[in-house]
Amino acid sequence: MKILGIDSSGLTASAAVINGDTVIAEFTVNNKKTHSQTLLPMIEKVVAMSEIPLEELDAVAVAAGPGSFTGLRIGSATAKGIGLALKKPIIPVPTLEGLAYRVAVSDALICPMMDARRDQVYTGLYRRKKSGLEIVQAQEAVAISEITEQINEFAEPVLFLGDGIPVQEKYLEENLKVPYEFAPMHLNRQGAAAVAALGSVYFAEGRAETAAEHKPVYLRKSQAERERENA
Repeated sequence: MKILGIDSSGLTASAAVINGDTVIAEFTVNNKKTHSQTLLPMIEKVVAMSEIPLEELDAVAVAAGPGSFTGLRIGSATAKGIGLALKKPIIPVPTLEGLAYRVAVSDALICPMMDARRDQVYTGLYRRKKSGLEIVQAQEAVAISEITEQINEFAEPVLFLGDGIPVQEKYLEENLKVPYEFAPMHLNRQGAAAVAALGSVYFAEGRAETAAEHKPVYLRKSQAERERENA
């Protein structure tokens, strides 16, 4: 199965093409440029280097949220545009699940964590399984204190990754009561190959949708919406 993976949900932007059980091409950047500048050129390059034309793709897998509101909109619009133009299905992959799948070879409890500001994180808890992921706790926007308490209650080793870790590392070090480690540099951020690979699992489970149906999952209101309500 040929799948284009897209992830622009956080600070990192990534595009990849997989074919069956092989990653054919992946392009990932974390250079503070806006995803509107980088995502389409990255897709063009991975498609060209993979030598698999967009027309031959079976589906487009996209990190569907939560994450950066702007990044999610860019990724969603790009996936929808390709899907609508080429009549390809969209596979929405929850952002935290795609991130956790990066390290789904560990026996530890996996805790991806994205910075949501105001001492909150987008996070979830996962375990590896033979195919896909076991969802221990579905993704949510939650206070760092709350997820730390929940992790301590599991009383088992935890593997952390994501752009929320540098922000919350000190708090975790001071409050965790279980063994833990942080994913290494080459695995600790989003990667579109993981989105595409997990997308292939979800496609087999019937979790695809049409391009017209697809929309991002924000989990909470944008800052502008919150400020307008409090005005």
